[in-house]
Amino acid sequence: MGVGVSGWRLAQAVAATGQLGVVSGTALDVTLARRLQRGDPGGHLRRALACFPVPEIAERVLGRYFVPGGTGRDVPYRPVPRLGLRANRARDELVVVANFAEVFLAKEGHDGPVGVNYLEKIQLATPAAVYGAMLAGADYVLVGAGIPAEIPRLLDDLAEHRPARISVTVTGGDGHTIGVDPVRLLGHRLTPLARPRLLAIVSSHVLAAYLARSPLTRPEGFVIETPAAGGHSAPPRGRMTLDLAGEPVYGPRDEADLGKVAALGLPFWLAGGYGTPGGLERAWAAGAEGIQVGSAFALCRESGLEPGLRRRLREQAASGALQIRNDPRASPTGFPFKVATVAGTLSEQEVYEARPRLCDLGYLRTPYQKEDGSVGYRCPAEPVDTYVRKGRPAEEAEDRRCLCNGLLAAIRLGQHRSDGYDEPPLLTLGQDAAFLDGLPDDHSAADVVAHILLGARV
Repeated sequence: MGVGVSGWRLAQAVAATGQLGVVSGTALDVTLARRLQRGDPGGHLRRALACFPVPEIAERVLGRYFVPGGTGRDVPYRPVPRLGLRANRARDELVVVANFAEVFLAKEGHDGPVGVNYLEKIQLATPAAVYGAMLAGADYVLVGAGIPAEIPRLLDDLAEHRPARISVTVTGGDGHTIGVDPVRLLGHRLTPLARPRLLAIVSSHVLAAYLARSPLTRPEGFVIETPAAGGHSAPPRGRMTLDLAGEPVYGPRDEADLGKVAALGLPFWLAGGYGTPGGLERAWAAGAEGIQVGSAFALCRESGLEPGLRRRLREQAASGALQIRNDPRASPTGFPFKVATVAGTLSEQEVYEARPRLCDLGYLRTPYQKEDGSVGYRCPAEPVDTYVRKGRPAEEAEDRRCLCNGLLAAIRLGQHRSDGYDEPPLLTLGQDAAFLDGLPDDHSAADVVAHILLGARV
């Protein structure tokens, strides 16, 4: 659901019903920093940070970013350290604390399970982010948008507070890793942590079988996602073909063989167009434990989406006017990305063209090896001449949206720049709006759970 849409309030509300509530782990460092600069309304973040096991680290984060009463609307947010291979203690402290706070708040007030969802593609953040979530007692870790083969070992090491590393893909180079040393970061060794269960989000039975083949790579289960799910989706297998609307064409080769998934002997859930009572029944019939629901929760009251945008999405979906485009070029990652067509957002070409190209957050930058052997970073959404200077063709940058800034703007944390420019939002949602049928107009997370469970034939 992007950045901050499935935040701690939504995950808490879902978990309170007894279902697995999942927070988005993407860019939690910048969301924490910006919410603190807004004054932390309600004091929730400060309450969470007061429980961080090493108070001086939490105090340093507060000292850097907390603004009593909040900054004015015309004051740009203070930047956070960008992800990179070079060690940066301030960056690691912020990432760990931010993930701790989000999971801590999601777990308050109930006994339900809470998970955190990461993109394997954002490798540079993963070790520190996962460690922060584990310090708060995350019950599950979900990882998609890549091949999470090294995550089981990462969880094993972090549960024992051992130094933990994963490989980082560097174009033109190899042997690069990123990691976190818990004892060095915290200053002492804590008691062992409960190891969360890993669910790998995949789109093919082939990848599921690859991960399940060895105890070193095997997760505790899978989420099998179809191309209809919101956010990024895997590109079609083979050469990409576009339909008349310019969207990727998926065929039989792109459908996971659920019989082969079931034969692996691990539990699995289905996602992408299953968020209805009928979808749950279809999942059960296929041997799945259940379903992963995204869009219905994205439009509920506890969602992190800006309320006005959430209302417009819900109204357009209810009237049948909502268009969700699986855009093959919008994302800097090169993966197709679902973009909701809403006036005033980056879905509109004129809004996109009016935005000065800028890559100042860098979560989707990719490392590459320079001619001198050093490592640089580039993003197709950065200024085109900058991207070309880094060795890539200009056509790769055409029509790329800055997802980082656009998704933050969608949750009311968009940057206000010193020249007066406000970052416009970018919205993503699943392509099947049938989930709204039978839900109240202004529905809650509990309404979604009740609608699906009570409507399904058990």
